[in-house]
Amino acid sequence: MSQVENLYEAAGFEPVPGVRMKPLFGDGAMLNLVDIGDGAGLGAHGHPHEQLGLVIDGELALTIDGVEHRLGPGDAFRIPGGVEHEAWAVGGPCRVLDVFQPVREDYREWARA
Repeated sequence: MSQVENLYEAAGFEPVPGVRMKPLFGDGAMLNLVDIGDGAGLGAHGHPHEQLGLVIDGELALTIDGVEHRLGPGDAFRIPGGVEHEAWAVGGPCRVLDVFQPVREDYREWARA
């Protein structure tokens, strides 16, 4: 089934204060538009899903397996499944587009709530 949606206008969900996620689910992969408020972020975590990301706006501090990176618009990243990472906005809000494979069923549940 095809689907067209404007993720900028989607309601999404807020898994932690200051972080709003707006997912689009496919059968085997998903997009997730993430808006992170200044100083907000996602603490250290890991998941079995491969994650690709692209910073659209703002500055993202991203720590992957203990190594910190500072990313700006146009910078992209890949995080293999099972690798610990954390991310937060620096100097203002940040917008990131993530791709997960396979689909994060936990995000599907949060989006339904």
